[in-house]
Amino acid sequence: MELRVLLLLPLYLPGLQTQTPDSEESRSEGSTLYIQCPYTAQINYQQQKAWFRMRDDNHWELLVKTTNPTEYSYTAWATKGNVTIEDNRMHKTVSITMSNLQAEDSGIYSCAYLSYSNQYHATKMISLNVFKELHKWELDSLSVQCPYSTQWYTTETKAWCQKERGTGCRVVARTDYTSTWHNSKALEDRTLIQDDTQQRTVTVTMQKLQAQDTGVYWCALYGSLTRIMEVRLSVSKRTQQYTAKESGNVSVQCPYSAPDYGAVSKAWCKERARKACTVLVITNWKPRGYLRTPQQGRVTIQDNTQQGIVTITMEKLQARDSGVYWCALYEHAHLFRMVEVTLSISEVLDGTTSSGTAGTSQTTPSGNTPAPSSNVNTFILLSGVLSILFILVLITSITLCVKRRKQLKRGGTRQAEDTYDKPEDIAQLDSTERMESPKDDSKDLKYVTLNFKSRLSSEDPLYCNVEPSQTHRKPEDENVEYAIIALKQLPTNDKG
Repeated sequence: MELRVLLLLPLYLPGLQTQTPDSEESRSEGSTLYIQCPYTAQINYQQQKAWFRMRDDNHWELLVKTTNPTEYSYTAWATKGNVTIEDNRMHKTVSITMSNLQAEDSGIYSCAYLSYSNQYHATKMISLNVFKELHKWELDSLSVQCPYSTQWYTTETKAWCQKERGTGCRVVARTDYTSTWHNSKALEDRTLIQDDTQQRTVTVTMQKLQAQDTGVYWCALYGSLTRIMEVRLSVSKRTQQYTAKESGNVSVQCPYSAPDYGAVSKAWCKERARKACTVLVITNWKPRGYLRTPQQGRVTIQDNTQQGIVTITMEKLQARDSGVYWCALYEHAHLFRMVEVTLSISEVLDGTTSSGTAGTSQTTPSGNTPAPSSNVNTFILLSGVLSILFILVLITSITLCVKRRKQLKRGGTRQAEDTYDKPEDIAQLDSTERMESPKDDSKDLKYVTLNFKSRLSSEDPLYCNVEPSQTHRKPEDENVEYAIIALKQLPTNDKG
């Protein structure tokens, strides 16, 4: 700890006895305070500037002052300990920097300048509050030391109080001055306050911290509740989350400090309205060995006091078992939460059965498992994918069929044209008869060609292209099975 040489002014600073601070500055331990104190044009830059602190006996302590600047210098500054002062005569502003703040730095401070009458005059006054910031888990303990500097406080009763929303501070524990050391247990029987008047230090201890203990606390003088030191406490819960199915089982494990709480009874309770917790099962008060395994209905609790683990098993789960539970210490009819457990029970789908067996856990933390309705969602997703694939296959099949039919149609037309229009595709005929149409029969018919395939047999069909007027009167004389008559428009012959 830094050793400071205190300079206590024999006279009070004029006007500071009754002056109230211009502002209150709050900083956490280890942080830095930066303050600017402007002064008027009537104050000469060559006048010395200083930074004072008021002691508990209402005397002012000079912490640091500027050196005498030269005529050509624009700034004057000085450092002492963790305090730096700088006077910028161009802007007529004094800047104060206090680094690595500690709780004992809390107090009232003032910027001042030295007048020609050799007296300091204040330009700005502040109240500095340096607080401790503590972060704890449930069931942790905390120990805080609150030093005070004045001898006058040694005879005062000290208190540990919790700040409320208003300006009040609810007393949790207090001391009564009867000797150098005095102990007084707190109202909740888990806080201890001690006042060492020789070292001028108040020590506060809190055990079995709970989330509801989060808040702002003061070490204070009991009579006026004057703050000695401020503590901002944050207590976090340990949490677990589980999901399980109806008719299955769940197994929960809650660790704790075996040396601290191995001998304390443990309980499993369910949180009800208004945050009350109803006890479902509790360990034996005087067990044999280090395993405690009492059972209540469908719930079993086992406490391994050697390893510091409480195991709770719930069997034949039902939907109404969903909710918030505590693993808790059970001491003097009070519950102190160790772990908060959130349990979600999902319904079993029709046609499915739970595979759980007694004594085995069917759950895992919810962050690593799907939600209770994941099976239904998976089925819907697969059905949708299969439907889309079926539609794609159907569209593809229809497209191929249409394309095939068009190809067949184009092929048939091309074959017909080759049969009747292309002479090279016509088989060689054994005999060909060309009959010129009489001029008086029909003017549209230019010629008729009758083709017989070679080596005709009695079973071979006969094909002919004729006009009705040119057919034989007795077609039965010809060995004709059937006839196809087609009229084709031939190109016009200019000569004919």
